[in-house]
Amino acid sequence: MSKGQSLMPLKMMLFSFHGANTMVISFLPLLLTYRGLSGQEIGWVLAIGPTVSIFSQPFFGFMSDKFQTVQKILLVTIFGLIISSFFFFQMEVLGLIMVFAVLFYFFSSAIGPLGDSLAQRRATALGVPFGSIRTWGSIGFAISSLVIGQYVDWVGIQYLFIPYMAMTIILFIVTTQLVDVKVTTKPVQLRDVTVLLKNKPLLLFLLVMFLVTITHRANDSFIGLYIGEVGGRDSLVGLAWFMGVFSEAMVFMFAGKWFRKFHPLVFMILAAWIYAFRWFAYAFIADPYVIVVLQVFHGLSFGIFYVTSFQFVSRLIPEHLQATGHLMFMTVYFGFSGIIGSLGGGYILDNLGGHVLYYAMGGMALVGSLLIGVYHWFYRNL
Repeated sequence: MSKGQSLMPLKMMLFSFHGANTMVISFLPLLLTYRGLSGQEIGWVLAIGPTVSIFSQPFFGFMSDKFQTVQKILLVTIFGLIISSFFFFQMEVLGLIMVFAVLFYFFSSAIGPLGDSLAQRRATALGVPFGSIRTWGSIGFAISSLVIGQYVDWVGIQYLFIPYMAMTIILFIVTTQLVDVKVTTKPVQLRDVTVLLKNKPLLLFLLVMFLVTITHRANDSFIGLYIGEVGGRDSLVGLAWFMGVFSEAMVFMFAGKWFRKFHPLVFMILAAWIYAFRWFAYAFIADPYVIVVLQVFHGLSFGIFYVTSFQFVSRLIPEHLQATGHLMFMTVYFGFSGIIGSLGGGYILDNLGGHVLYYAMGGMALVGSLLIGVYHWFYRNL
């Protein structure tokens, strides 16, 4: 089997998952607004995802390492996602929405990290850049955001569940064709996780990147509402995500050609500066069409920050604990950061407005870049 053939199911799995996930990240806040929830209530619902992920991601990562399979764990999580999403998308009362959100996010929050972990392992085994595989997730996200943006304009946000269910069924089918990977035959025990919890360079790294990832998650949750606040239509939300994730895909695709020239932490500092520029520009200009154009910097901020941080954290994790370590990384990147970003962002959006939210995010990204710089200095001089 050739490299391209063996990787195609994995690329299609990433494409279909992120294609489905764009409907949650980009359009779920609009659906919740349609259901009558306020900005702060939407923040509560969105915060459930990262809260649940704190438990579900390490759990499924540990199970993957313990049983030495990513594919079978993915099939379990995707099946649970399909069942739970059927109920989650139908709920109209805040209490029931939050109850079924717990089940929905328990399964969905682990799929992306497991897919990325498998992509990292397959890339290492085949000697290809991780970004060349991961870019297919970004392509799926970009295409879906553009198509779904038009779909909700034509049909209505209340029918979002139909394309979501179709995409998740495709996701399950392509996952059955994945080439699994085993990096070691060493059995993983629960006590092995303490190795990661005692890894000081790893824990410090997760801490110093925290401020930047909070701003990223806040934007994920509220850019759609902010575009509406400054006068944009729902279809512009899809176009904004398309612009952003298309540029992200380009970064992932060509990352292997130029990321080797400097230390990953240097690229992370650069990406944090670009994040700060984006947030200050969104706040100062506050025009929906300008925001759409500026979304091209999403690739140069998130794309660079994610790929380099993922590759750097892989250096800090023992080989037989890669899935557990990767999902621990994701728990901070998308979990803890998402809780603060959703709850804090929802409060600021409701009480002070979107422009204040983005000014605050710009300041946080600058401080985060300084913390990463300090960490880089200490890491280099260890």
